[in-house]
Amino acid sequence: MLSADQRADAADRLWAAERDRAPIPPLTESWPEIDVVDAYEIQLLNIGRRGRPVLGHKVGLSSLVMQQMMGVDEPDYGHLLDDMALDERHRVPALRYCQPRVEVEVGFVLGADLPGAACTEDDVLQATSALAPAIELIDSRIADWKIGLADTIADNASSAGFVLGAARVPPGALDIRKIEATLRRNGDVVAEGRSDAVLGNPVTAVAWLARKVAGFGVRLRAGNIVLPGSCTRAIDVRAGDKFRADFTGLGRVSLNFAPISLGEGGQ
Repeated sequence: MLSADQRADAADRLWAAERDRAPIPPLTESWPEIDVVDAYEIQLLNIGRRGRPVLGHKVGLSSLVMQQMMGVDEPDYGHLLDDMALDERHRVPALRYCQPRVEVEVGFVLGADLPGAACTEDDVLQATSALAPAIELIDSRIADWKIGLADTIADNASSAGFVLGAARVPPGALDIRKIEATLRRNGDVVAEGRSDAVLGNPVTAVAWLARKVAGFGVRLRAGNIVLPGSCTRAIDVRAGDKFRADFTGLGRVSLNFAPISLGEGGQ
């Protein structure tokens, strides 16, 4: 495990990388002894430094393929803050990020608090007020996405933003395991998948999250948004790209990026 000073140093490096849009070498190269506990503590240091309200959480590494690639047997998680919420009506400056990608997700909007360590899938279904079409904007402050497990956890599970579509569908209105998702970039299909790519059922990922964060003294509360993991592979973002994700039974959501000519202020 790392010392408190080493954790603070790692958090400072990630903070500067995001601020300056200048990715850094993997933390696992600088500190080969870094472990998962260190990584979550580093994540929390920077979440605290941002001082923004927490709107919810995201689950990462929720597919078996990604877990095998990382050599782990469970997902990870990060925080969704209010300044990470994006708007379908406004174009996002891609230059604001280091190396952005988008993922397609079935979003959960909680209508009641979830229990902690004993949370079950039934608890999640009962507490969820609605499902929503979602796109997560992921980004890595680690150069070239050369991340190990500790790197991505420390880097807020590589999360950078998210957008929800307008639809709100009660969880009992469709089979959450069989939601087909199609992602288009500039009108062309670039990824397809199904919701059961997420641990066999996205509800399973939300229940896992509630149990996991309980160990850090955190509860998932009414009004929180949970992104349980991607239905599709991640797709690189280029300035000017226009993305649209369509979900069977769940509507659609879009996320558009400003051309470079519009710079940081593009709308």
